[in-house]
Amino acid sequence: MTDDAAPDPATARIAAALRTRALPPDEVFDAYLPEELRGVSVQYWTPLAVAVRVARWVTEFELGTVVDIGSGVGKLCVAAALAGTGRYVGIEQRPRLVTAARDLAAAFGVQDRVEFVSGRLGEVPLPAAEAYYLYNPFGENLYGPSGRLDEDVELSRARFDDDCAAVERLLRDAPIGTCVITYNGFGGHTPATYRELRIERTPTAALRLLRKARRR
Repeated sequence: MTDDAAPDPATARIAAALRTRALPPDEVFDAYLPEELRGVSVQYWTPLAVAVRVARWVTEFELGTVVDIGSGVGKLCVAAALAGTGRYVGIEQRPRLVTAARDLAAAFGVQDRVEFVSGRLGEVPLPAAEAYYLYNPFGENLYGPSGRLDEDVELSRARFDDDCAAVERLLRDAPIGTCVITYNGFGGHTPATYRELRIERTPTAALRLLRKARRR
């Protein structure tokens, strides 16, 4: 959908529901993804219920920019942008997922508040941000071939360790007041300088919001 095109009625209904923080079925939202990426949504992409909760926290704590590390097809960024305030930047290493994410943002008309960057963590500059979001983005490195999305990128235990260490450094060096939101963790350890502000548990995972409270 271009900026001057009339919105598709179904898209408009989904967007309106998320803006009121209602929850359309995930499969309805996922229908805007390429067909080969819809079936893996339950395994890899953030559920709408979690995205709406993230949006509420971002609005509550007045977080201006949220960087989603390992943003995949952009489901968290687009849904949260519709459900609340804030600007979202997704970092994703697979170019085809970045393309799908940009198309998703265009379909829902949120390109003014959602951006996607193609590249690997540590190899592309991260924008200044008030918060970082991580949905276990490195776990795929530990799966066998049948549990991987594809073989298009390097996947290994060494890569897992390197990426977790990179996030730990990022959080350690971040300014006081920086927040981190994790869903099912990220594989590493959040520094002890962060204080937990919110937590919600689901049958399979926990969504946490922590804020950096001190330097050491």
